[in-house]
Amino acid sequence: MSVRQFTKHYETPRQVASAARHHAWLAEHARALRLPALTVVGPTNLTYEWIDGRPARTEDLLALAGLLGDAHGTAWTTDLRPASLNTPHHFRDGVAFGDYIGPRQTALRRRLEQGYLPDRVALHAMLRLLEKTAEGPTAFYKDSNPRNFIITEAGDIYTVDTDDLTLAPMGYDLAKLIATLVLTYGPLPASVVDSALRAYNEAVERHDSRLATTDRERLDDFLALHAVLTAPYAGRNGYRHSWAPQPCPRGSA
Repeated sequence: MSVRQFTKHYETPRQVASAARHHAWLAEHARALRLPALTVVGPTNLTYEWIDGRPARTEDLLALAGLLGDAHGTAWTTDLRPASLNTPHHFRDGVAFGDYIGPRQTALRRRLEQGYLPDRVALHAMLRLLEKTAEGPTAFYKDSNPRNFIITEAGDIYTVDTDDLTLAPMGYDLAKLIATLVLTYGPLPASVVDSALRAYNEAVERHDSRLATTDRERLDDFLALHAVLTAPYAGRNGYRHSWAPQPCPRGSA
């Protein structure tokens, strides 16, 4: 019986090496995430085992929030405890693990050039918000959008696409998942978002009580950043809904 596989192609060998390195790091330091086996590393492609299933939906949010919290707690415990959000970390082979601030400063300036921010005043406001969020214990960002999770018929959750990996604060990648679920399927009730945040914090806190640093105000700050950073993808990749985050009234969650 033949084993089904999936091959992803890249433009350069450097991109191949980066994605393979990310896969190996996640397998070692984010063990809660079930990854398809990487079977072949080619000059310009990677081949993985094929996973049958569907992308994540809104009803999966609670389980995924707990999964991310567990993965972020494990990564902090095993590798990211000494990492600083403002400074590139390093993989075992010495290659830099992108920091939180630098790549997003570049992306926000690009959003102004692309017309997704109205003026430099708005840009400076977003840059200040980015700097405000660059505190607390360090997690990783893996672009947790619905397409990057595969839910099997048995209910197993696989995490796919290891192209993007940077440092990020606790809760930042949960906010990316919430934002992209809304863009894909439509608005989420505030109570659902609050429940997902509680599930995330409970999961990460099991690794260390100091890691449950994300309250609703901080989550809203992350969502505001993602609203700008994901703006160019509206109408693409299944993002059929428009969305601007509505902050939770302070003190209500």
